[in-house]
Formats: sequence, structure tokens, C-alpha cells
Amino acid sequence: MALKNIKSSLQGISKSLKASNASREFLIKNTRDVVILCSHSIIATHKGDLRLAKQKIKKAEAVLKVNQKKAKNEFKKYLITPEQEFVEANSFLAVVENKEIPSLKSLNVSDESYILGLLDCIGELKRLVLDNIRNGQLKEADRIFNVMENLYQALYPFAMYDKIVKETRRKLDVNRILVEETRSVITEEIRRNHFVKALAEK
Repeated sequence: MALKNIKSSLQGISKSLKASNASREFLIKNTRDVVILCSHSIIATHKGDLRLAKQKIKKAEAVLKVNQKKAKNEFKKYLITPEQEFVEANSFLAVVENKEIPSLKSLNVSDESYILGLLDCIGELKRLVLDNIRNGQLKEADRIFNVMENLYQALYPFAMYDKIVKETRRKLDVNRILVEETRSVITEEIRRNHFVKALAEK
């Protein structure tokens, strides 16, 4: 029969595609869970609930590890966003705790996810600086701003790899504005504090 060969071939392809589709559906659902957990961790860190923040990160890491084992070849692209969020949450928590930002190796993510996650962390650091200024914690705000600025400067050279790590240049452009705005706010607050102290001493 003329179709004998293609029928057996199509059956094999159908089986392979069914398995691929199941993997894809699994990753879409579970990567969403990682993103949500990391988002909750960042919110908890902003609120000062570091115990909860660490719990959320730990759960996110467990789900992410399962996803990483499931994602093969063409499905690795589904890991970029959850890994990126995982890097952001871990990095933000480290800065708040005045610790070293975790390395690429320790977080076990792709190069692209690591860079993008660090870039996203800068936005959270600006918010943290402003929160500290509002709470009268100028010294802490200045410490965090220094981390924010140094992180931006460390990442800036990666603008040249925008065609490889997508959105790098755009994120760097946004972060440049964030750093400049934050520098302006914190400089103005320092000047105001000095002025107030000078008046008090008269």
C-alpha cells in the first residue's frame, strides 16, 4: 500500500509531538508558579518579612529545579523568565541583608537569565532607596544606592550583546534613568539634612 510507510512515520511523529506538547504545557504552568513565588518573595522583602521571603524563594527553587530537568532543547526558552525572576528575588534579598549578591553558579541559571535578573533588581533597589528615605533611614538609603549604581555600572558593558541577550539595551536605558533619578533624590535629601542640621546648630 502506498501509504504504509508514512502511516508508521506519522504515528511516531504523533507520539513524539504528544510528549512534547505535554512537556510544554507542564512548563507553562510550573514556570508561572515560579514567577508568582518570586514576586511574593520580593513583596515580603520590601515589607521586611525576610523569613517569608526566604520561604518563597526556597519553594520557587524546588519548582524551578523540576522545570530545569523537564526543559530539553527547544523548551529551554521557557526557563528564561522564571530563572530571571529567581535571580531578581535572590539578589534583592541579598542586598537587603547586606550580603554579596549570589553568583551565577550558586543560582544555577542560564547566563541570559542571570543578566536579565540583575537588571530587573535595579528597579526594586530604587523603590527600596525611596522607602528608606521616607522612613528617615538616609544612611541605609545611601548604602543601597551605592549597590544600585555599582550594579548598573557592572552590567552596562553587556549592552553590546543586545542581539544575543534580548532586551539588555532597553533595560539598561531604563536603569540609567532610574539611577540618575535616584541619585538626584538622595543628593537632595542629603543636602536638606545638612541644611536642617546647620539651622539646628545656630
